[in-house]
Amino acid sequence: MEHPLRSIALALVSFLLLSFTAEGQLIPVRTVPVASGDQFRLLPSQSMGMGGVHYAVDDSLADGWSNPAKGVGVEAAFIGSPTFYGISQRRGAGRSFPVAGLFSGSEWFGGAMMALQQVENTDGSEIFWGGPTIDVCCWGCCGPQRTLAETFGRNLYVGGYVGRSLGEGPWSLGFGLSAAALDAMDGVDLLYAGADRIEQSGTIGDLRVGVHKDGPRDRLSFLVAHNRVSMEHDVTFTESFWDDSLMVVVTDRRLELNEDKTRTWAAQAEWNRELATPGWRVGLSGTVNYKSHPKIPNYTIQNIPRDPGNTWAYELGFGFSVTQRSSTFALDVALQPIWSNTWQVADTSDVTASGGRLRVGDRSIENDFFFTNVAMRTGLSHRVDKVALQLGLDVRSYDYTLDQTDRVEQTVRDQSESWIEWSPSFGVVYSLPSLDIRYAARVTTGTGRPGTRGDVFLAEPALESLSSGADFILAPDGPLTLEDARVTTHQISVRLPVR
Repeated sequence: MEHPLRSIALALVSFLLLSFTAEGQLIPVRTVPVASGDQFRLLPSQSMGMGGVHYAVDDSLADGWSNPAKGVGVEAAFIGSPTFYGISQRRGAGRSFPVAGLFSGSEWFGGAMMALQQVENTDGSEIFWGGPTIDVCCWGCCGPQRTLAETFGRNLYVGGYVGRSLGEGPWSLGFGLSAAALDAMDGVDLLYAGADRIEQSGTIGDLRVGVHKDGPRDRLSFLVAHNRVSMEHDVTFTESFWDDSLMVVVTDRRLELNEDKTRTWAAQAEWNRELATPGWRVGLSGTVNYKSHPKIPNYTIQNIPRDPGNTWAYELGFGFSVTQRSSTFALDVALQPIWSNTWQVADTSDVTASGGRLRVGDRSIENDFFFTNVAMRTGLSHRVDKVALQLGLDVRSYDYTLDQTDRVEQTVRDQSESWIEWSPSFGVVYSLPSLDIRYAARVTTGTGRPGTRGDVFLAEPALESLSSGADFILAPDGPLTLEDARVTTHQISVRLPVR
């Protein structure tokens, strides 16, 4: 068996891996409370029903995908996990069908997966007045009927990782590569208020190298990752104005091309230890991200276009778990300080407006963000014979200050924003000798459809979402307003061990 398994594992190097379930390595940066729909939650996790706790809890289903070296010792299996999420008031939905295989030998191990996904954006026109949304289809308000491509977006994900135990010792080494072809990324529609049509296309790529040590009481792992997001947004606006010469309302269509690019380098170190007290375990995690933003789209909600930038994001996490007989309780706490700087480069119009104080290429507007985000997760699992029940809660607090300097108008302004997302979850696992059937659900509240005070615009129903791979970093042009939304996610997974 060793030689065939080695060949299979080596062949998996050619597969591509996207860290769909990775927690903590890619730190999201968000300046607007876009509701989180789990577009990238494809493969199952043992702790999804427990709020996603992971600092002091092993997860044989998800660990290998987040750090390839942690795939050592994972039992060979085939997994299917249909996943569905929906936005309240029929504002959008997503459906995914991933399949995966895990392979293990005496020295080599690995995994491969593929997933098809359909992202749905509902039809209709709405006006958001900074408060409730009302349906409207007045003369001159409604654009052309939505096409199939505007209503449904198809995404394709493929992935794999490969690793090897290093000699007789407890160390293992793993590699992963990734790619995804996307026709839709959730949440983008929401930030182009008033657009008639939004066409998206692009790719996400990810490269990971991990090292893991599995000792008698201590576990230690290191990871270095590089993630690339490259999306294009073709946005069409319909604008109506009064023509004095013709004495009629004239309608004009405008096409705006936007690029969304982010390049992230990430490093993470994790350690956990079984304490002398039976059943107790503690864990620590430290993560650093450097993000460059060569292209940030000209979202309607912000007040500056064509702005690049860069970000330094950190996460320090602590967690513990206690297992007594058939019950496990776990708690995670993470602090995320983030510094981000974006700017607009002056063109000839800015130079003219500044009265000669600027030259072409100078920074005409500069935004300095400082975030103090906090994440808390807790979960409980209790097994009764062949059935395990799970309850959990994931709470994320976002808080930032924005210092904006406008060197054209010679003005300075400060803005502070904060919000909290609440995600209770539930799970049940039914274990049989030949398979495991798992169901998990979670509901996210506290976010929704963001705008700014004084906005009166037409808005298409949005696919509000966020993932560990998506950043929404923009400078709002005023105090944020919010229409609440609720996102519900269901995942059913079947695991067939290969013995």
